[in-house]
Amino acid sequence: MLTHVYMIRHAESFFVFGEERTRGLSEEGIRMAQHAAELLKEVELAAVVSSSYTRAIQTVQAIADQRGMPVKAYEELRERPIKGLDYKAPWEELEQAIERSFSDWDYAMAGGETTRQAQQRSIPILEELLAQYQGQAFAIGTHGNIMAIMLSYYDQQYGYAFWKSTSMPDIYRLDYEDKQLIHVERIWASPAALI
Repeated sequence: MLTHVYMIRHAESFFVFGEERTRGLSEEGIRMAQHAAELLKEVELAAVVSSSYTRAIQTVQAIADQRGMPVKAYEELRERPIKGLDYKAPWEELEQAIERSFSDWDYAMAGGETTRQAQQRSIPILEELLAQYQGQAFAIGTHGNIMAIMLSYYDQQYGYAFWKSTSMPDIYRLDYEDKQLIHVERIWASPAALI
C-alpha cells in the first residue's frame, strides 16, 4: 500500500536578515503558489502540513483552501540554518558550508544545525505522518535545504546537487511503502512550460 507525499518547496521570498521565520512570499511567489495549487487540484489529499515558517505556509495555503482544510504547521519541519540566525555571512561561505554538510552530516557553522540534527527533528514527524496517512496522500510545505536533508535520510543521492537543482517553488511526489522511499518524481511545471 503506497503513501504519496507531495513535498512543495516554497515559492519566491526575498531574504530579509532577521526575518527568517516571518518573511512572506513576493508577488511573483504568490502567483506561483496559486499555480502550484492548480497543478495539484485533481490530487486527493488527506492533509496539508507545513514548516512553521510563513513562506512555506503561504505556498500551500491555496492547496488547503481548495479542499476546505487547514494547514497544520510543525516547527520540526522548519528550514535548517547552516549557521546561527543572529549573524551574517557571505552567500558563497554559506553555500560552501551547505555543500560540506551533505558529505559530513555532523558539520555546521557556528550556531548552525548539522544535517544529522535536522534529520533527528524532522524525520520522526515525517514518519508519524506516513503512519497517520498510510495508503493516502498528503502535502508538505517545505524548504529546499530541509527537503534535501529529509530525502537524503532515505537515499543519499539527494544531497547538495539535488538541492542546487531545485526551483522556487518546486514539487516532488514521494512514494513510500511503509517507511521505505521507493520512488521520487518531480511534478512541478512552470506556467511557461505548459504553453
